[in-house]
Amino acid sequence: MHLSRLLVLLLPALFLFGSCNEKKKSLSGDEPLEAGEFITSFNEIDLPYSVADTTLNKKDNDSSLISYKIFTQFVPDTIVTRIMGKGTPKLYQVGKITVDEDEIYVVTKAVLNKKRAIILTAFNENDQFLQAMPLIVVDELTGTRQSSTINEKYTINKTVLRRDSENNLKEGKEVYVYNKEGKNFMLIMTESMEDGQAELLNPLDTLPRENKYSGDYVKDKKNIVSIRDATRDERFQFFIHFEKNKGECTGELKGFALFTAPTTAVYRQPGDPCVLQFVFSKNSVTLQEMEGCGNRRGLKCSFDGSYSLKKQTSSKKIVKGN
Repeated sequence: MHLSRLLVLLLPALFLFGSCNEKKKSLSGDEPLEAGEFITSFNEIDLPYSVADTTLNKKDNDSSLISYKIFTQFVPDTIVTRIMGKGTPKLYQVGKITVDEDEIYVVTKAVLNKKRAIILTAFNENDQFLQAMPLIVVDELTGTRQSSTINEKYTINKTVLRRDSENNLKEGKEVYVYNKEGKNFMLIMTESMEDGQAELLNPLDTLPRENKYSGDYVKDKKNIVSIRDATRDERFQFFIHFEKNKGECTGELKGFALFTAPTTAVYRQPGDPCVLQFVFSKNSVTLQEMEGCGNRRGLKCSFDGSYSLKKQTSSKKIVKGN
C-alpha cells in the first residue's frame, strides 16, 4: 500500500525530470539533422519583436552558433549569398515565431566581415523552406538608421531614417505580410522618404478577377475590400484594409472565404477566432463580424461596413490621403 502511494507521487516527478533533461540538438556541428530538429532548436520569440541596426554589433554567444552546413541543409545557400554576398558568414540563432502549425518563421543573424543582417525565413510544419527576406542589412551610409518590427498580427514593418543635406530627418517605411498562396513576403504598403506620402499596395491586384463578385470594393482611398478568384469556384481570396476614426483605428485581413449561399461567404480559419461574413449585391459587399476579430484590428472599431464596387483600372496603388 505504501509502495503504491510512493509510486503515484514519484512518477509525475520522474516524468518532469526526464522532460526537463531533454536537450535540444546543437546546430553548431556538421552532422545532418532530422526533419523537425532544426526549428525545434530555436526558442519562441514573444511579439512584438523589434530589432535595430545599432544592436547588431553586439557580440553573439557561441552557444547560438549555427554551422553553415546545417543552415544550408534547410535554407538554400543562394538565399544567403543574395543577402550577404560571396563568402561564408557566421550564423546565429535569434528565435522562431509560430504563426500556426503550417507557418513558422525562423529569425537568424548573419555576420560576414563588417556586414551584418537579420534574416527571416518561413517554413511549413515539415521544416520545408518556403521563403526568406532580410529584416535588416547594415549598410555603410552615414546618417542612416534602420529598424524592423514584427507585430502581433505578423505584419513586418521596416523603417529607415536618414538626414538630408540640410540635416532634416527623413523617414521611409515598408510593410510586408506573408502570402501563403504565393509562398512569398508581399510588400503591401510603402512610404517614400522623399515626399512622406504613404501608398497602400494591393497584394492581390494582378491576380485574376473573372468570377462574378471578383473586383475591388472601396469606401474611400483608405478603405478597400479586394476580391480575387481562387482555384475553386466555391472560394475566393480577399484582402481587406480599413482606417477609421481619422486613422486612429485600423484593421487588415487577408485570406480565403467560402461561399455558404449564392450571395454570402464566410471567412473561418482554424486557430483564428475571427469569423467574418461577406454579403454581396450587384455593386457592393457588406462585411459583418460574426465572431470577434480583435486580433486583426484596433479595439475601438470593427470590420463591419459596406463597400461599393470600383470600376477596374490599370492602377496598382491606392494612395492614402493625408
